[in-house]
Amino acid sequence: MAIHSIADADVAGKRVLVRVDFNVPLKDGVVGDDSRIRASIPTIELILDKGGSVVLVSHLGRPKGKINEAMRIAPAGRRLEELLGRPVTVVDDVTGPHAREKAAALQPGEVLLLENVRFDPREEANDPSLAKELAGLADVYVNDAFGAAHRAHASTAGVAGLLPSYIGLLMLDELDHLGKLTASPDHPFVAALGGAKVTDKVGVINELMTRVDALLLGGGIANTFALASGQPIGASLADRDFAPQAKEILERAASQGIAIHLPVDVVADTSIDGPGEIADAGSVGDDQSIFDIGPETVEAYGKVLKEAKTIFWNGPMGVFEKPAFAKGTLGVADAIAASDSYSVVGGGDSLAAIEQSGVGARIDHLSTGGGASLEFLEGRVLPGVAALDRKE
Repeated sequence: MAIHSIADADVAGKRVLVRVDFNVPLKDGVVGDDSRIRASIPTIELILDKGGSVVLVSHLGRPKGKINEAMRIAPAGRRLEELLGRPVTVVDDVTGPHAREKAAALQPGEVLLLENVRFDPREEANDPSLAKELAGLADVYVNDAFGAAHRAHASTAGVAGLLPSYIGLLMLDELDHLGKLTASPDHPFVAALGGAKVTDKVGVINELMTRVDALLLGGGIANTFALASGQPIGASLADRDFAPQAKEILERAASQGIAIHLPVDVVADTSIDGPGEIADAGSVGDDQSIFDIGPETVEAYGKVLKEAKTIFWNGPMGVFEKPAFAKGTLGVADAIAASDSYSVVGGGDSLAAIEQSGVGARIDHLSTGGGASLEFLEGRVLPGVAALDRKE
């Protein structure tokens, strides 16, 4: 692929449309976690330092093509202004008259942030008319939104063919680190996968089985595989219809010498609001649900992670947002940080666990794209990356 970095572009005196990922949590009009905004700053500052001006475009949440006051982009703009230490003008439309006027008036060193692009129903439809309007706001296009790179939308794919297009520094960094997992990872290579639904990760499970030495499972994914192995899981969340396929994966793993580790103990209760009680895996009552992996499992997983040379983690080990059921996820975070491996972590809850544990500095790469990182590891083409390919 012929993809060019924004670091090599001449942007002096030019307006640069940058697709960023400001899909951040908001509470009472304030950004709760600014890590994605921080991750965009190197690209923004590079363009400004080289004499360009910046027009930022991002989505926030899932407004489904309609204006949603709770999903206005302005709080992200205010936080960006604080981090950059320079003014950030925020407009209340995407490509309308106000946006066009402000973009046309931009001077070198100035920053403009467009309204939530998903307020426009043409965004997710990859409508050429929106791509053309976005392109009309600038002279150059940069995609630095790895978290949205797996979406073929107007602002991630459509506009790239209408302007000289470049890849941003964040996107380059993501592809470099994730590429190390697919090129020639050091072994043992261990993947820890959690989350609610196994169907969301079946593609990456199948692909990882061609590369990894062991899989550590938690959350609803572990419940599904436990069910497939014949263990009772009570009323726990699981993809019961997927159990036959999960059994086939277990059998294939055994034949290939890949260790799939399931919880040996769990934290269960009859209600998600309960305190939870530790139980041996397979002894969960019919009226109970599994909400976390237990301490013996954390210890067992930790031993596997300690021996690993490469680690990939995506998804919580339980209902992480509940303190009573967060110990398993936090334990895995600590174990990964304590290992001497090359480690990559992606997914919102996994990153939250890393932050809560305070071990982020000991992880080699914290990916800003949960779904995008999974699709990359599956070997799928990311539309936001492919659109930057120049036919030269």
